[in-house]
Amino acid sequence: MLKKHNQLFLTVMLIVDVGVVSLSWIMAYHIRFTFEIIPVYSGTPTIDHYINFLPIVVLIWLFSLRFSDLYSPMRSNSRFNEYFKILKAATIAAVLTMAAAFFYREFSMSRMVMGIFWGASAIFIMVSHSIVRFILREIRKMGYNLRFVLIVGSGKLAQTLAETFSRHPESGMKVVGMLADHKADVGKNFSGYEVIGTVEEIKRIIDRINIDQIFIALPHQAYERLEKTLMALENETVDIRLAPDIMNFIQLNASVEDFDGVPIVSLSESPIYGWNVVIKRVFDVTFSLLFIAVSSPLMALIALIIKLESPGSVFYHQERMSLGGEPFFIYKFRSMVLEAEKDTGAIWARENDNRRTKFGELLRATSLDELPQLFNVLKGDMSLVGPRPERPVFVDSFRKSIPMYMLRHKVKAGITGWAQVNGWRGNTSLEKRVEFDLYYIENWSILFDLKILWLTIWRGFVNKHAY
Repeated sequence: MLKKHNQLFLTVMLIVDVGVVSLSWIMAYHIRFTFEIIPVYSGTPTIDHYINFLPIVVLIWLFSLRFSDLYSPMRSNSRFNEYFKILKAATIAAVLTMAAAFFYREFSMSRMVMGIFWGASAIFIMVSHSIVRFILREIRKMGYNLRFVLIVGSGKLAQTLAETFSRHPESGMKVVGMLADHKADVGKNFSGYEVIGTVEEIKRIIDRINIDQIFIALPHQAYERLEKTLMALENETVDIRLAPDIMNFIQLNASVEDFDGVPIVSLSESPIYGWNVVIKRVFDVTFSLLFIAVSSPLMALIALIIKLESPGSVFYHQERMSLGGEPFFIYKFRSMVLEAEKDTGAIWARENDNRRTKFGELLRATSLDELPQLFNVLKGDMSLVGPRPERPVFVDSFRKSIPMYMLRHKVKAGITGWAQVNGWRGNTSLEKRVEFDLYYIENWSILFDLKILWLTIWRGFVNKHAY
């Protein structure tokens, strides 16, 4: 029944999308030719031509939406991920529509209509999908369109799974109970959920209670019972899912993928791959060029003062580590005397460091010595936002003493980062810095990058640990 309900909602969404695409196409025509924001010099085509072409536009859009996986169940799909898929579908549809229009010989399509249609259709479908999401969420909160879940297991993994469903009522997953290994646990309450039977009784419980999905959440020590449980369910029509007990082994961004029929569990991977690499790179290039343009007069002034204050190069470069542990040379304005580490070797800057020049002290206190790293970003060695890069000599030491330290190198190093805007920079706890860096990697998005850039500007460049 629930699968039928799900199909019904997806059918409704498809019908709504057809209406939105059609409305966006007609609206784009009127914005271009009725309002004439930009004058029309080659004559105004009749709307009949655009209406005749509309079925082709709708078919292209439906193909793009389907290709972008927007008609799969929405229960586990994040809003940001859905918006990204819609934008991707809109871009694919716009390109295919222009290609189809090229072969449509009745008249020449307006490129401005195409542009307006691309933006309007993407925005309106985002809005319509958000409305559908809101309606579904409210319906499920009222107890409708639910999936009734039985959890096989009663240990920590099973309890974590049940608590996760509780925190997300909008998913429509309602846990009806748990199954334990021992009869002594029947009737007990774990995390607010009752143990309604044992694993051996699973078939009888399914016959007695309306169950839509079974989640097997057994500890890895009990996997010998997995085959027995699956054999008991082989003639049942309920959906069966496995929650593997791998929490102790997960390092970063765990995921499951299919490799020609073989399920592969990834325990550690970067979230920035595929389209995300392109998006973040475009973001970095765009904003680094903007910041270079805005700050170039200041950088010229800083370079002049450094040159006048002390002999030596204006810039300073030093080997650091970025994505994948690859070394690169980071650029900075020189803030210390020449050969500052000749006697000390590689050491961190410290408070009242006598190696700094007078102007260098101001540069380091305000972080303005970091401005040349905008060129590292433009070059591709760094990102605007990411974990701060360290010198290889320090990395070799930290990787031995700080758990999961090297996971910071799953993404490009950054000029600023989540750890830095929260005060973890300079001579502060490395453990906390790694904790904040890994949180950033696990929760990365362009919006998160924008938030960190804003906090960097809003809170200023001055920090008590910058010296």
